[in-house]
Amino acid sequence: MTVENILARIESGARFAALAGDGDRTEGLTLLVLLARPEGIDAERLTLPPGADRYSSLTPRIPAAFWYERKLHDLYGVVPQGHPRLDPLVLPHAEDNAPLPSPGAAYHPAHVEPDERALPSHVSGTGLFSFPHGPVRSGVFESVEYVVETPGEDIPHINVRPHFKHRGLEVRFEGMTPERGVLLAERAEGIASVAHALAFCHAVEEIAGTQPPITAHLVRALHAELERIANHLDVATKLADAAGLAVAVARFGWHKERVLRLVSALCGSRFGRGVVRPGGIRALPLLGRAALRSRAGLLRRDIDSDSAALMQTASFLDRLRGTGPLDEQFALEHGLLGPVGRASGTGDDARWQRPYDAYPKLTRRQGPEYRDGDAMARLRVRWDEVAESFDLIEQLVELLDDEADDVLFTPFEPVAGQSVGWAEAPQGEVLYFLDLGDGGRVRRCAPRSASFHNLAVFSHAFRGDVLTDFPFIEASFGLSIAGVVM
Repeated sequence: MTVENILARIESGARFAALAGDGDRTEGLTLLVLLARPEGIDAERLTLPPGADRYSSLTPRIPAAFWYERKLHDLYGVVPQGHPRLDPLVLPHAEDNAPLPSPGAAYHPAHVEPDERALPSHVSGTGLFSFPHGPVRSGVFESVEYVVETPGEDIPHINVRPHFKHRGLEVRFEGMTPERGVLLAERAEGIASVAHALAFCHAVEEIAGTQPPITAHLVRALHAELERIANHLDVATKLADAAGLAVAVARFGWHKERVLRLVSALCGSRFGRGVVRPGGIRALPLLGRAALRSRAGLLRRDIDSDSAALMQTASFLDRLRGTGPLDEQFALEHGLLGPVGRASGTGDDARWQRPYDAYPKLTRRQGPEYRDGDAMARLRVRWDEVAESFDLIEQLVELLDDEADDVLFTPFEPVAGQSVGWAEAPQGEVLYFLDLGDGGRVRRCAPRSASFHNLAVFSHAFRGDVLTDFPFIEASFGLSIAGVVM
């Protein structure tokens, strides 16, 4: 496959979904280009000659590849020639454009050198200066450094430096069995534990040629939708906090806590961990279906009441309206995911475009389309998805009553092969490129979260915005830094 072929496929309707590396430079690094289409995710390969340490950058023609190529440069030391801004991203560099010291492949670093050099400025002019916001910030925010370039109040540009959270998970997967690999996958991005576990298991099941039983499909979707509600409530809490609305912070924080306690009552883990396994699930919900139906109904009533009150608070709405806009054409060019993309007019949702598990059996609530692309639109998308999730949970409980049985797992024999698994996390599409070797053990696993894909455009959301808009824009994206740098 050539770059021109990939560009032709994108022009014909495929979406650039991810870019990852496989192999090493000595034998010839392979670039894995993942393309999304309604029928699934294709992995196309661009193989570099043995010893090659550079290639022609994809970013000038595929803007969404911008961060992916920076990541490849960090982990493999390969240079995308013509890349517009090749700064360090997931690992700091000891010297300009030099990969980190490593005993073997560039993505097996022996240690991480602190990078205390100032980043090059993106903008220049009289009175402009840069200051770091982070990596350690107030409250319980994740560690990330935003280098803000400003003349004092306006924000012309922001550099994002997330490498403080890098944990080398791609290497950690190597040699694991699928049963152990799913335990790591659901810890890659804690707030999307179920979605990561599903994407990993879907890849395993595709390779093995197995299909989980109906009960497993239903329970998987149930936990995925509860995870979605909890995440969207968290975003509402942070937005209310940015506006100084103490009562709303307390209310939505309590509603999120109720959702997490409900998840814990179902499976013993507040994050839904330990439910999903390759081939099915580990156990039926511990809570009776009548109790589940009752608690979900009470939650929905209270959330509807408080969200309606919040969305009638003029001082709150004024801070969201027109803040951090991303237009529809930009969203399409960058393939923005989840609520961030849907607020800008892109409607891709893996649950419905590439359905899996129980979703083909469910009837979705089709909410209104949004194209304003601002913080207000992103919050409205989340409220629509909360309502949709409660509708889906009602359907899932009924199907559990009608169709569930005691068969939770389809046995399978792990075999060698490659596949791409996906799931729709609260933040958007999660992808896992998985390569199983002899004995079905992981040879290569490259996860990609929606957080990584969407945070790449974070700096583009600041058009006419000022420093006090920063917390609203960041919260409205609803991303996880741990999911950005795995």
